[in-house]
Amino acid sequence: MIQELKEGYGHIFEEALINEIVQVGTFKEVSEGYKLMDIGEYVRGMPLLISGAIKVLREDKDGDELLLYYLEKGDTCSMTLTCCMGDSKSEIRAIAETDTKLIMVPVQKMDEWTAKYKSWRNFIFESYHNRLNELLNTLDSIAFDKMDMRLISYLKEKARINDGNIIKNTHQEIAYDLHSSRVVISRLLKKLEQIGKIELHRNYIEILTL
Repeated sequence: MIQELKEGYGHIFEEALINEIVQVGTFKEVSEGYKLMDIGEYVRGMPLLISGAIKVLREDKDGDELLLYYLEKGDTCSMTLTCCMGDSKSEIRAIAETDTKLIMVPVQKMDEWTAKYKSWRNFIFESYHNRLNELLNTLDSIAFDKMDMRLISYLKEKARINDGNIIKNTHQEIAYDLHSSRVVISRLLKKLEQIGKIELHRNYIEILTL
């Protein structure tokens, strides 16, 4: 675990902090689709991603989901940190987008490391900054972009996260992520196929050029 942690965070954290993380952290290896956190749960630890990707979702009053952002290697979730520090329930849902390795850091260490390690403080502040920018980008997309542009951006990001041009999500799953309907998403995907941007298959979508 320590070698993987150094590869992901060695350029951020000093060795003393990495050693502490190894001592108190809990290593987890989860499969694609695994629900790491759900809305309404108390948060007792903060994730540090070693490999893979996690998608973070919000839910409206009707139970419909909206994709907020992805977490990748070297990231953490500032919303999780906020819940940890405030001993409050989670307002997000976190699901493994790919097979993922991570270390869960106990909440009791948050304040201690913030005072003890400058690198930890900088990491937390940068995480807040990055997640805020991603949330603003999501808000701008909803407010200003048409659904076809949002869908193209979504497909591009999916391909980047999965490091390939094959997307295995169903039309309904994409609709959930984009807070739309399956009928609308299917129509837009068919339109993209007709102009040669993608190719639709029985169980997956192949990106040709976006």
